[in-house]
Amino acid sequence: MSNQTTTLRVALAQTAPLRGALQENRQTILARLHEAADGGARLIVFPECALSGYVFHSAEEALPASEPVPGPTTQAVLEVCRQRNIYAVVGLLERSEGQIYNSAFVAGPEGLITTYRKCHLPVIGVDRFAARGNTLPVIDLPSVRIGLLICYDLRFPEAARTLALRGAEVLVLPTNWPEGAESSPDFLTRARAWENRIFVVACNRVGIEEGIRFLGRSQVITPAGTCIQEADPHAEGIWYADIVPAEARQKRLIVRPGVFELDPVGHRRPELYDALL
Repeated sequence: MSNQTTTLRVALAQTAPLRGALQENRQTILARLHEAADGGARLIVFPECALSGYVFHSAEEALPASEPVPGPTTQAVLEVCRQRNIYAVVGLLERSEGQIYNSAFVAGPEGLITTYRKCHLPVIGVDRFAARGNTLPVIDLPSVRIGLLICYDLRFPEAARTLALRGAEVLVLPTNWPEGAESSPDFLTRARAWENRIFVVACNRVGIEEGIRFLGRSQVITPAGTCIQEADPHAEGIWYADIVPAEARQKRLIVRPGVFELDPVGHRRPELYDALL
């Protein structure tokens, strides 16, 4: 867990993955890792399905674009993380026991840390053929405690709330926002950050795949719901933000002591929310 003054430089590695081109996409990921490390980043986040692309029309078509975890990409990313003393969150299609999962793995100098499998699956792209994940992990890194969601997961406030209640300081969101999903960068990232008083680090992709255009606009949002970094809507590249993760532990907003105070976590009334269960 971070201390009260530790600053963490995060990097949004906004890319345009080529559908099914694992080798080319892997080389892009590795190059961006080195570039972000040169820029001083300690935590580098890539888009959803950064290795594989997203718009597949059948499970059979998607299968060759999937990899086991651990596998070739995790091993290659781990080598860079060890060399550069960095942490990476990378989206890919994970192949396991005959199933495909829309996943993201976390790698660091010490090795493969965890793999998150997308829990909420929309009827679009490869998610039509993926299996659902069933866990909402929170991971302790040396300078930050992170929680993971992927894209559509952000639409469910209960998921982000669960991560916050488990102590996440930063919600890391690999995503593939297409045209039509503008509400996510316009409103949802800010809402999830403010209502949970946590940072949101959302990395989207750009480009056109099978006729679908993606929005870019990767973002870093503070616990106050303020966007301190937003990437270009069209260009690939790396965008940086310096954050103090410990700020996410202060849930109470005190405008005027005893007169104007808000606590969106502490003022909850769980006994009224039985319909959620």
